[in-house]
Amino acid sequence: MKLLKFLGISLVIVTSLAVFLLYESDVPTGVIDAKYTSPASQFLDLGAEGLIHYRDEGSRRNDVVVLLHGSNASLHTWEPWVRRLIDRYRVISLDFPAHGLTGAVESGRYSTASYVEVIEQLMEHLDIKHFVLGGNSMGGRIAWQYTLENPDQVDALVLVAASGLAAWRETRPDDAGNGVLAFSLLGKPWFRFFAAKLDPYYLIEQGLASAYNHSDVVNDELIMRYYDLHLREGTRAATLARFGQRRKSGNPDLSEITAPTLLMWGKADPLISMATARQFEAAIPNTTTAYYENVGHIPMEEIPDRSANDLRAFLDSLDPDEPDEPDEPDEPDEPDEIVPDNAVPADTGAVDTGPDRP
Repeated sequence: MKLLKFLGISLVIVTSLAVFLLYESDVPTGVIDAKYTSPASQFLDLGAEGLIHYRDEGSRRNDVVVLLHGSNASLHTWEPWVRRLIDRYRVISLDFPAHGLTGAVESGRYSTASYVEVIEQLMEHLDIKHFVLGGNSMGGRIAWQYTLENPDQVDALVLVAASGLAAWRETRPDDAGNGVLAFSLLGKPWFRFFAAKLDPYYLIEQGLASAYNHSDVVNDELIMRYYDLHLREGTRAATLARFGQRRKSGNPDLSEITAPTLLMWGKADPLISMATARQFEAAIPNTTTAYYENVGHIPMEEIPDRSANDLRAFLDSLDPDEPDEPDEPDEPDEPDEIVPDNAVPADTGAVDTGPDRP
């Protein structure tokens, strides 16, 4: 009995010491926003659903591509593709609630359903009726869910290492955050109890290295962006609330998706394996595939040239009569530099948590 009491006291002391040593306070939103807001940044006030950070880039005369980031990521993850697409497409990206410069929201709603509503309201605000919708990881799940609910709006669907049906994950529990320690820990209530004030640096560093398949893209700038955005005031609490939400277990019929669909996957993805890609192939009627050797969970950043070219080829195939020539810009801006693969950092996706985790 004395031994158990001693062990209990020792555990409390060790835990308290660890929390003290690893404590890190939030950073004011103004500090983070000043650092990561770009000239393209805009904000849509949705009241209790948040002040949604988004970017709307490229000529308004061009076809629209909307890109959705993954769990714990931000719209920065799409920057390599945006640079390679805006000569011909109008590209819209956004930060979901509990992410990026949107951060925590008053309603506390961080589900797939609430994120679908955010996209609907943003498209209504921008008066966009038709578009290509792409998403990575959690963003992929939101993309296919949006397509099921709004089939007349989505001209084509692009799923980049997308989260699949709940039933698929039940058959492969090892896919649930495999290799990324933070996702495994955030799924545990005892960790969420302490995580609100823990310094997340080393978990972020380990998670990015794993998700990106140890690519050279993962550098100090990338790590610090994830770190800073995670420490933005209110975001850690929102992330913990998101991971703690009960997830609906429905499994919709993906065969109802009639939009042409491009599946893009790294064969070395440690978060959502190729088995999920094969299940999407079987479930969605009209699919094209682009699979990559030695690439992890974030193809648009790990191999930006190749993946963007594959996307453009897919989009060209939907409208083969239209030549692949850049549209005239609205104003005479300087041309964007085309950056070689692995030269441009951006963010990681993982899978929606309250809504969907890997």
